[in-house]
Amino acid sequence: MKLAIVSVLVGSAAAFAPAAPSVRGATSLAALKDGETPIVIGLAADSGCGKSTFMRRVTSTFGGDQCGPLGGGFGAPGGWETNTLVSDMATVICLDDYHLNDREGRKVSGLTALNTAEQKFDLMYEHVAALKEGKTVMKPIYNHVNGTLDEPEKIEPTPVIIIEGLHPFVDERVRDLIDFSLYLDISPEVKLNWKIQRDMEERGHSLESIMASIEARKPDFDAYIEPQKEFADYVIEVLPTDLDKEDKKTLKVRSIQKKGVADFNPTFLFDEGSEITWTPSADKLSSPAPGMKLSYSQEEYFGNDVAVLEMDGSFDNIQELVYVESNLGNSNSKFYGEVTQAMLSLADSPGSNNGTGLMQTLAAFAIRELYNKKAASAKLAKNAVAAASA
Repeated sequence: MKLAIVSVLVGSAAAFAPAAPSVRGATSLAALKDGETPIVIGLAADSGCGKSTFMRRVTSTFGGDQCGPLGGGFGAPGGWETNTLVSDMATVICLDDYHLNDREGRKVSGLTALNTAEQKFDLMYEHVAALKEGKTVMKPIYNHVNGTLDEPEKIEPTPVIIIEGLHPFVDERVRDLIDFSLYLDISPEVKLNWKIQRDMEERGHSLESIMASIEARKPDFDAYIEPQKEFADYVIEVLPTDLDKEDKKTLKVRSIQKKGVADFNPTFLFDEGSEITWTPSADKLSSPAPGMKLSYSQEEYFGNDVAVLEMDGSFDNIQELVYVESNLGNSNSKFYGEVTQAMLSLADSPGSNNGTGLMQTLAAFAIRELYNKKAASAKLAKNAVAAASA
């Protein structure tokens, strides 16, 4: 039996260029071939954590045209307001579409969208299970523009299906369908700095209103979103730099990779299983102040053995990243320099000059390799069955 891939991620259609228009819910993309079975990959994160950029890195890893809204999106001929994204091999479904109530309904309930009581987990499970079986589903649409629940759209399984939302690991039934899970963990300090930059510097909001907004959603984030990282096989943790405590922009990014996960081998630096701290040569990797430091260590995370790859600092020239790439093992690249090439292809995207982009790229390559391994195993199994029945 051949395999396709279902990923559970979080993001929005606005970050992608429009795809060619089509009949509502129908696509001209690569459909599942007879006997293909999707596998499930999950990504959870809070809003505003760089999920859209991460999706671009994942979908581009599989090749094909840039991802865009299903049907071309609102404004395209025959298009509609949709959160679903499509590329040659992928379909991305937003778990916001499984909100129980529309915006007005949540005003009545007094609950936020982060609260699990505002999610249709039964329907979410039914759809993920159906897509994993290669079946078509009619998925609801949550309209982020006006806050309404719109007419459902037809979703057909493709070789890569990405289901994105705040709560992918809350329901145990959905977790049981997931073969590999990821979580974007942005520290409160970094979230605040990002929100100040966006809302205060770019939108003119006051610091008081920004702080009030953060504090208002914090209880629900702590209660319903953050606990999901316990279930992740791969956590990308974004923290303030340790190199200069006064620096509010430079980031330290850690990829926390669970050991013992089927068809996944954690990326390492220099020597697998070792403990390493490395300051790259400034002649080979130019880095602005406060500099650059990488490390690799073995730790425990929620009772699981993990390998942690860390980059603290940023770099001036993405092409020089090949110096770091040359010292990585299990990067899951197809050829020397592919990690750097992938970073260059999205050079204008956020995080492309620091560990955020690097760890997201390595995670995307890990997803591709996981898919390839499971597809190869399924093909061998199918051939074995055919040979036995011949």
